[in-house]
Amino acid sequence: MEMLTIGAFARASRLSPKALRLYDELELLRPARVDPETGYRYYAPEQLEQARLVAWLRRLGMPLAGIREVCALEPAAAAREIRAFWARTESETATRRDLAAFLVDHLSRTVPGNPGKPGDPGNPSKDTTMLELRYSALSDTGRVRPANQDTAYAGTRVLAVADGFGSGGAPASSAAVEALKFLDSEPLPAGSVLNLLEDAVQGATRAVQEVAGPTNEIGTTLTAMVWTGSQLALVHIGDSRAYLLRDGGLFRITHDHTMVQSMLDEGRLTPEEATAHPQRALLLKALTGSGPAPDLDVRLHDALVGDRYLLCSDGLSAVVPEATIRDTLAAAPGPDEAAQALVRAANDSGGPDNVSCVVADLVNAESH
Repeated sequence: MEMLTIGAFARASRLSPKALRLYDELELLRPARVDPETGYRYYAPEQLEQARLVAWLRRLGMPLAGIREVCALEPAAAAREIRAFWARTESETATRRDLAAFLVDHLSRTVPGNPGKPGDPGNPSKDTTMLELRYSALSDTGRVRPANQDTAYAGTRVLAVADGFGSGGAPASSAAVEALKFLDSEPLPAGSVLNLLEDAVQGATRAVQEVAGPTNEIGTTLTAMVWTGSQLALVHIGDSRAYLLRDGGLFRITHDHTMVQSMLDEGRLTPEEATAHPQRALLLKALTGSGPAPDLDVRLHDALVGDRYLLCSDGLSAVVPEATIRDTLAAAPGPDEAAQALVRAANDSGGPDNVSCVVADLVNAESH
């Protein structure tokens, strides 16, 4: 059988001899023969396809451990694994993009003399409109559950929904929300609002741990927003959700921390399959009684006059289609009517779970 030297194989595969030696050591791409006296490596021409696959996967950014798994699979299974890897990569990139955008915006706002700095008297485009929230919170037991373990709250600055689970779910959700209420009256320095919110959530975590004891079987989700006067700071963990209705379009601004959402992100499930998946309520993250505090999603959202925000437990989002949620939010004249209509829609769909809604409108304070 014709063999290629490591140099010839490197040129044909566009991999360096150094990379080929590394892949041999890692058992990613073993040579067809090694000279017992010189230790020189030789490769078979038919190994070129695998070598090119390794090179392509490296260019894609796949870790070596992942490449080893892909190379051991049949083509169809390998294709599924690559698709799942890329879906994860895109999701992580989107998260980093949002963080980068926030940092650029935040640092631009704090540069002395920046001509675009909000509040700069020399900035003719400065928007002097005073904005405030008009809000409503409503929680309902639903038509099936014997008790309500949700907590919904709306104040002048704080909007929050928590969905408790386990035997102590109700006190857990209540404790998490109570730990945030002080932000309604706390001074909110614009440059450190995210740090302040993260500190408040640490307090919520400790409060839940006191209620739950050393167990993961009691806990709560938490989705909350804090109004700074110009932006909304968001914190989120679990599968409660936050939506934005802007210019007639509905946008989900949270990402579910569930097994099914993870499988959707990785391309292992279609949206249709996810709807009927038996583990669609299985949480990957929540505030519980044991273990270290999990990572939460924390970020800032720019706000515009006319925006309508919805925070809700999965008692709404799991049974009412997003198109219906959008239409209901758009049709309601105010937050009270919107919250009542959404809870009614969930109960009309069977009300299998507790349902909680917080609706808040961003309005011009001078016109109200």
